[in-house]
Amino acid sequence: MTPSFAHMPLKGRHAVITGGGKGIGAAIAARLAAEGACITLMGRDAERLAATARDLDNAQAVTLDVTDEAAVDRAFAGAVEGMGPVSILVNNAGAVQSMPFRKMDSAHWRAMLQVNLTGAFYCAKAVVGSMEQAGWGRIVSIASTAGLKGYAYVAAYCAAKHGLIGLTRALALELAQKNITVNAVCPGYTDTDIVAHSVETLIKKTGRSPAQALDDLTAANPQGRLVHPEEVAATVAWLCSLESAAITGQSIAVAGGEVM
Repeated sequence: MTPSFAHMPLKGRHAVITGGGKGIGAAIAARLAAEGACITLMGRDAERLAATARDLDNAQAVTLDVTDEAAVDRAFAGAVEGMGPVSILVNNAGAVQSMPFRKMDSAHWRAMLQVNLTGAFYCAKAVVGSMEQAGWGRIVSIASTAGLKGYAYVAAYCAAKHGLIGLTRALALELAQKNITVNAVCPGYTDTDIVAHSVETLIKKTGRSPAQALDDLTAANPQGRLVHPEEVAATVAWLCSLESAAITGQSIAVAGGEVM
């Protein structure tokens, strides 16, 4: 069962979290549920989504590939049928693949943009109309410090995350007078399966020990550590609150001071 916050500030709000089955997405779902929101988890892994939903109060799971526009429309229609209009959208679905630029092909480029940028566009399109009708909404996209700076060997991922921040800023201005805020949260290296995979890749390619490989990833963080998913979730929860109504069009780094 989900532990609840005393005042349940999001009670009555319906929050959709894409990529919600694990890692940052699951942490966000748990935090928003604890604050009273009813939750729709979306993602490609039906079994994992269902398991995560079972641990939350008032949650449902909907299988979805965010790169398929028609599937997005169907999924959101089903989510609304189950729990009512969407008040909060968290665009968390994403993926990263590293590759030297000279070896990158158009398929890799398209794949990174589709899942990290175009999917967020599809999902936002699915909810903006109903948020405008309701006169309230929160859209939060999980970008990355890669949306605020460059990283070698992930050019397509960086381009997609920079694009996601651009989309956030433009949409924030369009919706600024409609009581809908649009923001991005930009984690640094976070303790998730994606980082665990990156550590394994470094070990295989460089022969470093697990500790040395982890040190390589945390070196850019002035605090010298990985970010915890719950820290990202706390930032998202604040952006979804009533108290954050004046915060829109922002890209908030949760990265221990890596980006200032």
